[in-house]
Parts: sequence; C-alpha cells; structure tokens
Amino acid sequence: MKGDYLGAFEELVLLAVASEGEDAYGVSVQERVERDAERPVSLGAVYAALDRLQRKAYVTSWIGDAGQYRGGRRKRHFAITAEGRAVLGDMRRIRDRMWRSLGPAASRRTS
Repeated sequence: MKGDYLGAFEELVLLAVASEGEDAYGVSVQERVERDAERPVSLGAVYAALDRLQRKAYVTSWIGDAGQYRGGRRKRHFAITAEGRAVLGDMRRIRDRMWRSLGPAASRRTS
C-alpha cells in the first residue's frame, strides 16, 4: 500500500528507534542517525519521520515521567511495534535480493 511505504529516511529513523530500545526519544534517535549515517540530521526532520511512522503503526510513543534532568519537562519516548519490525525485515530482504542481483563484481565496485 502507498500509505505504508517506508522511505529511506524513515527506515533510518525506525532502525535508530529499534537500536535505542527503551532510551529512544527525539534527541537520542537524531544522534543515532547522525552517527550511523555520518551526516547531519535536523531534529525537526526526525520528529516528522517519527510522526509518520506512528501514523503507519510502525512505532508507538508515550510521555515519560517528569525529571530534574530536563527541568521537570517530560520526554516523549518511542518504541518499535511488531509491524515496524516486520517492515524492517521486508526492507532488508528486498535490499539483499537486489544487491545479490548485481553479482559479486558489482558489489566489489561499490565497497
């Protein structure tokens, strides 16, 4: 379905949410994507992607307890859903199949 399409940036954000686990919130996801993708990423773009992922049911979110570490403000935490894990698996299978179709010589040229 078109509404369930996972864009490249959304895939990076979803992978970051999955890898951050219970510590996934806007800034931690942004930092993870920046570190792993080796490129700058705006926090606004991360939150926009997280909102799209939540509408697609690939992540869920909740507001955590207030703490002194943020001046009493509460963090919005994110977690990957079963649907999110399934779509990541689908994307990996698609990418692996396409890379294999290039053959060994092509994969050596892109490394």
